[in-house]
Amino acid sequence: MQNLLHFHVILLFSLSFFTILAFSWQYDEAKNFEGSSDLVNLEYHMGPVLASSINLYIIWYGRWNPSHQSTIRDFLYSFSSPATYPSVADWWRTVRLYTDQTGSNITNNINLSGEFYDFKYSHGRYLSRLSMQSVIKNAVTVYPGSLPLNYHNGLYLILTSDDVQVQDFCRAVCGFHYFTFPSIVGVTVPYAWIGHSGSQCPGMCAFPFAWPAYSGRPPPSTNGGNNIMSAPNGDAGTDGMISVIAHELAEVSSNPLVNAWYAGDDPSAPTEIADLCLGVYGTGGGGGYVGVVDKDSWGNGYNLNGVKGRKFLVQWVWNPVKRRCFGPNALD
Repeated sequence: MQNLLHFHVILLFSLSFFTILAFSWQYDEAKNFEGSSDLVNLEYHMGPVLASSINLYIIWYGRWNPSHQSTIRDFLYSFSSPATYPSVADWWRTVRLYTDQTGSNITNNINLSGEFYDFKYSHGRYLSRLSMQSVIKNAVTVYPGSLPLNYHNGLYLILTSDDVQVQDFCRAVCGFHYFTFPSIVGVTVPYAWIGHSGSQCPGMCAFPFAWPAYSGRPPPSTNGGNNIMSAPNGDAGTDGMISVIAHELAEVSSNPLVNAWYAGDDPSAPTEIADLCLGVYGTGGGGGYVGVVDKDSWGNGYNLNGVKGRKFLVQWVWNPVKRRCFGPNALD
């Protein structure tokens, strides 16, 4: 990965930082592209993918509930660990179908290699997009307990607690990915940020576990009761965050320098492999309907199994072979 990263990064510094890739859930605009290959022109633009084993480093920014951290850790451990089908590792197999110009597939090894606890809010309770890179810089330089600055195969995941406001969070984005600038961090490494929306905008970033206030209509109900799907791990903000983490990991792996896999002619505003499947979690999904998913014994919705008996609800991604959105829980 690193040789390709150095080769391509010089070409990219002229891009404005404010073209950072962003994920946003837009309830009324969710589309189902299953079987609609004519609508999608996903192309490879000759850039690198993350083909080497990924050493994942979490930066916990703010004050976190330990049980929420445990849920997220178990999800990340599930990428490289066996679990009952359909599993998180099975879901990642679709992401692995993407290759670089040498024919190397995206790696199947994602290792949680370190964690940093920024519980003192080193850069305040409001973060701009650009300041995320300074958060990483702090995490790899503060003493003691700093993370390694791994420019060979490191991927940095900044997770902000529910009391941290981030530029465009809840208004336009739930998470984004990009790469660091040597002028700030010292080297170029890929990273992603995802925010906990529990107390700020669960209807936007934790759907379908919360109802979008901007939808213009009331939540579905039966006999006067609320039919909002219950979160499989007990917290809408955290369970919603899981799907956004998966979304960003898929896209940073397939388009780490904004010049690999995406649809559209403008690399500053690409449509990536998870963007194509927003709101689709099962067969028939789209247009506000999540699709056919399972329910556990308490009636909580999920579509993937993980370690320790965990269950997760994760959106599908675009399958370049089937040319449609796909997940291991598909019925066809």
